Amino acid sequence: MNLCNVNHGFNYELEKLCRIFLPFEKINILSYAEKSETCAVTTLLSDRVRAELYFGGKTYTEEAELSDSDPKIAELSLATCLFRCFTEATGYTPEWGLLTGVRPAKLYSRMCEREGREAAERYFSEKLFVSEEKISLCRDSSAPEQAITAKNSRNSYSLYVSIPFCPSRCSYCSFVSHSVDKAGKLIDGYLSLLCKELAETAKIAEKTGLKLETVYIGGGTPVALSAKGLETLMTAISENFDLRGIREYTVEAGRPDAIDADKLMAVKKGGATRISVNPQTMNDSVLEAIGRKHTAKQTVDAFSLAREIGFDNINMDLIAGLPTDTAESFKNTLDTLLKLDPESITVHSLSVKKAATISTTGALPEIETGVIASEMVRYARKTLTEKGIVPYYMYRQSKTVGNLENVGYAKRGYEGLYNVYIMDETHTILACGASAVTKLREPGGDYIERIFNFKYPYEYINRFDELIERKKGILDFYDKYGI
Repeated sequence: MNLCNVNHGFNYELEKLCRIFLPFEKINILSYAEKSETCAVTTLLSDRVRAELYFGGKTYTEEAELSDSDPKIAELSLATCLFRCFTEATGYTPEWGLLTGVRPAKLYSRMCEREGREAAERYFSEKLFVSEEKISLCRDSSAPEQAITAKNSRNSYSLYVSIPFCPSRCSYCSFVSHSVDKAGKLIDGYLSLLCKELAETAKIAEKTGLKLETVYIGGGTPVALSAKGLETLMTAISENFDLRGIREYTVEAGRPDAIDADKLMAVKKGGATRISVNPQTMNDSVLEAIGRKHTAKQTVDAFSLAREIGFDNINMDLIAGLPTDTAESFKNTLDTLLKLDPESITVHSLSVKKAATISTTGALPEIETGVIASEMVRYARKTLTEKGIVPYYMYRQSKTVGNLENVGYAKRGYEGLYNVYIMDETHTILACGASAVTKLREPGGDYIERIFNFKYPYEYINRFDELIERKKGILDFYDKYGI
């Protein structure tokens, strides 16, 4: 579609707004009006704004007067007009309204601090068109987030370690991960260099006086490594980093078909205090549809094995909106997980990748999927909260079904600290491995600087010396602050 922005440059937010309704459309941004079959024209005039939407053979128009020359007010007015055109054209009102940001609870908290809760919630409702249910989710998740981040100090940091390998690739996956069958020959070389990067990173952390709070080994599927590989990795971490004062050490065990007793013993011996066993669904037909090479029973067996070995802090992930899943089968998944009694459950909304065509009615197939996914996440929130498993962090991604959110639920005292730190960007994250991104936070401030590792394992291996040179940017960053 063409997004024609006339007399203004509010391209970024208006494009993101269009993607709420047309997530798979290629959007061409123009500075002049050029109509096409699907087209939006937003115009900023001296005293008013106007939005026109050409969609499904019909034209939809909204206008609003401008009482202020503030560019932020003009941008919001244009977005509001375009949003109203889209909701009329599609018959769909997103529960997050105009809000397109990744961290809505963070915005909510900041507005509450500045203007008070009543004013913040009124703004979310009346200006951003966020539903009461999503406002209450912001309210419920922001308090635990703030309690966790309040324990940060100026020199706090977390360590993230990337293992970009999986037993096989799930059909919905958008992460940088490679199946062991295709990339297994890279694992030994990758692991050897990763241990070297960890050693160099530890030296840099020590020079800056940073204090390690949490460790998170993710992926991919970390237990795609052998038990010996896990032992090698976790030994490298314990030998190079001071783990005596850490508050959390998570290993994302992940896929049940990669978990066995030897690997869990290696993880336990290595010092992990928290693991994830991630079924995504407990319905075998849905597992087959998404390319998962395991059964629901294997999930139960892997969870039970982890308990036997002594893990008393286990998270389980599931996804709302998976292909062939229904509201009823999703309820079965959640009810089955609750019988296992994990300490936390993370409910993701499917991030969709494949384009879908517009139906003859003008509604999008992903809107219909989003309605079902919304029912799923509502059931999850109601059921989990009633059992004392409450939301503690929340974030959003682009192109999720129903424009929904991902929420971490936990029993009190079992919140995943790293999850909050990485999403709230409240302290530095030193990251190692392929596709890992180091995030350096200004001490006592909000500025974030990023250092990117190479994305793919073969790049990581072939350009390792260059990567290590980049790591010196951590010292350069902290030198600016006299550390």
